[in-house]
Amino acid sequence: MSTRRDFVKTTALASAGISTLPSWANAYRSSGSKDVLNVGLIGVGLRGTNHLQNLLLRDDCLVTAICDINPERILLGQKMIAEAGQPKPLVFEKNDFDYRNLLALETVDAVIIATPWLWHTRMAVDAMRAGKYTGLEVSAANTMEECWDLVNTHEQTGTHLMILENVCYRRDIMAILNMVREDVFGELLHFRCGYQHDLRFVKFNDGKSAYGLGVEFGESGISESAWRTQHSLLRNADVYPTHGVGPIAVMSNINRGNRFVSITTMATKGVGLHNYIVKHGGESHPNAQLKFKQGDIITSMIETARGETIIVTHDCNSPRPYSLGFRVQGSEGLWEVDGNRIYIEGRSEQPHRWDDATKWLEEYDHPLWKKYGAIASDSGHGGMDFFVLQAFVESAKNNIAPPLDAYDAAAWSAITPLSEQSITNNGAPQDFPDFTRGNWVKRRPYDWTKTTY
Repeated sequence: MSTRRDFVKTTALASAGISTLPSWANAYRSSGSKDVLNVGLIGVGLRGTNHLQNLLLRDDCLVTAICDINPERILLGQKMIAEAGQPKPLVFEKNDFDYRNLLALETVDAVIIATPWLWHTRMAVDAMRAGKYTGLEVSAANTMEECWDLVNTHEQTGTHLMILENVCYRRDIMAILNMVREDVFGELLHFRCGYQHDLRFVKFNDGKSAYGLGVEFGESGISESAWRTQHSLLRNADVYPTHGVGPIAVMSNINRGNRFVSITTMATKGVGLHNYIVKHGGESHPNAQLKFKQGDIITSMIETARGETIIVTHDCNSPRPYSLGFRVQGSEGLWEVDGNRIYIEGRSEQPHRWDDATKWLEEYDHPLWKKYGAIASDSGHGGMDFFVLQAFVESAKNNIAPPLDAYDAAAWSAITPLSEQSITNNGAPQDFPDFTRGNWVKRRPYDWTKTTY
């Protein structure tokens, strides 16, 4: 039985990676294409070690340096690299800014940044200024200034940045993208998406287990509770929009013939985190006296230049099953992920009755998933981590524009500060900047359907 390690030894891998690049990517191909990419990892926490694990399965990547301020994570990263048979990496762990010494290395071609959100933009800007091909975990930016920093630095340095939004590569999402491109839904009208994920157990812990039922966070927390919960305490905004809006932006050609124009956002009251603290820590616990600013359910409506509307929901502080809540709707029909259902006028089994979407998703399964799905399946998050890393590595090796670039990172991440501003102003519409400076009109959509170029 073939494995991913066997797979990446073949030349077919390069063809698979190029398939996730835009149809005009070859115009940016460098004559200095690399056979082996030297990668530095900034952040080897839970997400960083997932990237590390997948990098170590590739014969075209060498992890030459790792950086983290947590010595336990450094030790784990070193152990993983040694067990994979790779040379011992250089280590950077002295302080918050030791990553800059990693960026100064000539033995690092590209970096993957998987750190707490507040560090994302500053690290990405430093990486681009250092000439390192940059992979940035989501969300990419927290403020409008940071969004512009990503775009301006990319344009000033010519260094590429890819936002590592793995949901864009989810199997059902890519099948629906095929349907969109083949006009199965007709003219696009409306989308729904979001991040609906009960993260209360992640935002708090007992100081011993990342998945305990304690109520500590901040300096008393570990893993994500050490930093993520603080955003809920201080910000009333959709702080994590890209898992939902990224795939929808690809389908609706945002920054490539279309763009986000305006956003209106409202938030419910916030009771979920307080109730969690009381339930697991008691009413007398000091954290039970805190007032969390973030509403439990935050709903944004975005208007695009082509007249579509997009509803984006953030719902992470209340009990619920996981869902990204996707709906894709056009003049000829619609698909909804919840219920796994679809209706296409004139093609569904019965008028005005839902079809089970399974057969449709199989019929329009993306060529990449058909060819490499079995190999990708154990890479994390159902296989989509393989494809997002593959696109990053092949883009970096050839020094070409990535499929999800700095303009995407800025436009998607801008939802956070704009939603915050809209909520503050009682739902008043907020205008999106045009991060492409007018070039969205002539930028061509990606061709995601080919397996070779």
